[in-house]
Amino acid sequence: MGFRKRKRVPFRSAGELDAMEAAGAVVGAALVAVRAAAAPGVSTLELDEVAETVIRQSGAVPSFKGYHGFSGSICSSVNDVVVHGIPSSTVILAEGDLVSIDCGAILDGWHGDSAWTFGIGALSKADAELSEATRLSMEAGIAAMIDGARLTDISHAIETGTHDAERKFDRAFGIVDGYGGHGIGREMHMEPFLANEGAPGSGPLLVVGSTLAIEPMLTLGTTETSVLDDDWTVVTDDGSRAAHWEHTVAVTADGPRILTNRPS
Repeated sequence: MGFRKRKRVPFRSAGELDAMEAAGAVVGAALVAVRAAAAPGVSTLELDEVAETVIRQSGAVPSFKGYHGFSGSICSSVNDVVVHGIPSSTVILAEGDLVSIDCGAILDGWHGDSAWTFGIGALSKADAELSEATRLSMEAGIAAMIDGARLTDISHAIETGTHDAERKFDRAFGIVDGYGGHGIGREMHMEPFLANEGAPGSGPLLVVGSTLAIEPMLTLGTTETSVLDDDWTVVTDDGSRAAHWEHTVAVTADGPRILTNRPS
């Protein structure tokens, strides 16, 4: 009698996870440097230069730069831009802007990928709660990264985390349709695709060493987006603001391990 082995989320050895964490540390350092440089009057292209300098001085290579023709080392997504904003000398940050920075690096052939959202100066209450809700949704997804879980258990945890945040902040958030996390390792984007919502209990099995990039994207309004004529920039259809948080995470015998930690 034959049987089919259940599909598993790709997994790495302990040494390979250490190598991915080293790449992730470069990404974390770049994000911290970008946030420190972000201020009113600074362009997103200047932030891109900061990130690329940190990455290359660390002996790594920006994984975004040249990826399918993308020009930047970061994605700089401001206000109603959800993801994939192209760094530009004409996008100048202003007080109250909500900024999402996504960054990736390759070190010794291994990828790290992480994103966070922050304000330029003081944020409105709604924007601050949007960013925090997105972070909490990511944390809920990370907590579900355990040995023996199924892929959509993480999707469901992210969705549940979003609904928990809605109750916490007494406001609705849109879970951006069609975008989500992904496998990661020797390539930046690998199978499987990880949705940010859905029913639990299906999809590939997570095992010790499985690695995923977990990245919820929430808005203050719609779930619907459009891509601008540059073929990259994703904006909300109703102009509402968006936030994006991401970590590269591994399953271990002791629970989830974040591979893209940021220096404090």
